[in-house]
Amino acid sequence: MSKSAFSVKAFGLYVIVLGVALALAPNLLLGLFGMPPTTEVWIRVVGVLAFNIGVYYVYAAKCEARAFFQASVYTRVLVLVSFATFAGLGLTSPILVVFGLADFAGAVWTQLALRAERAGA
Repeated sequence: MSKSAFSVKAFGLYVIVLGVALALAPNLLLGLFGMPPTTEVWIRVVGVLAFNIGVYYVYAAKCEARAFFQASVYTRVLVLVSFATFAGLGLTSPILVVFGLADFAGAVWTQLALRAERAGA
């Protein structure tokens, strides 16, 4: 498994765990980050979607889908920009930016691995 695939797989596993937590025990996770509890179903829907996206990441890593890896770099950076914008506009708690930072860190890891692999080829 290439280093870029490993970074994508690791991120996919993180997203799967996050998705399961949001789907099954959202208020536990929200409470850990100082966010108010919710009884609305939207957070569980997000959890199911996150779980599914995590599965895509794991399978893309298994297949060494380099085009997916590169696309994921762009979309994970967009997550941080979006979450920071939402927080800056007062639409959500600034703690949401922490989740965006996790996406951004994963994107940087993948991008550096992709560059190193291109340089070595």
